Amino acid sequence: MLSVGQKAPEFTLFNTNRKEVSLHDFQGKNLIILFFPMAFTSVCTAELCEMRDNISTYAGLNAEVVGISVDSPFTLAKFKDEQKLPFDLLSDFNKEISQAYDTYYEMFTMNLRGVSKRSAFVIDAEGIIRYAEVLENAGDVPNFTAVQETLTSLN
Repeated sequence: MLSVGQKAPEFTLFNTNRKEVSLHDFQGKNLIILFFPMAFTSVCTAELCEMRDNISTYAGLNAEVVGISVDSPFTLAKFKDEQKLPFDLLSDFNKEISQAYDTYYEMFTMNLRGVSKRSAFVIDAEGIIRYAEVLENAGDVPNFTAVQETLTSLN
């Protein structure tokens, strides 16, 4: 498992506008990465809407947000539009980044293989992991208070 103090694994994934987004695009800013199992599910919707509703708090802490799932960019575009999410959703359709971040179910509910575990990472302006939470139970949500406290300590 990845741990605090490690360099975050690099990634380049497509967003909902079919543009590549990479970790190095966020140099100089703090980044919150939220891996989530599947768009349009109740807990994932609640989690990302919580982030949406508090986006000004995170912006005030010099943090950008991205959500990552194994859904296609097209599914994520519909989800982002319907939920009015003001941050990028990135498609890890090939499952490589979920595996690199050790946040991956080999087997999920209904025998679905290769789904991102719900998790939260705070990456600092230099690309170092400052907070890491990988949840085994997809019904749980990350500790947003701890995410905010971590960001506060970086500013």
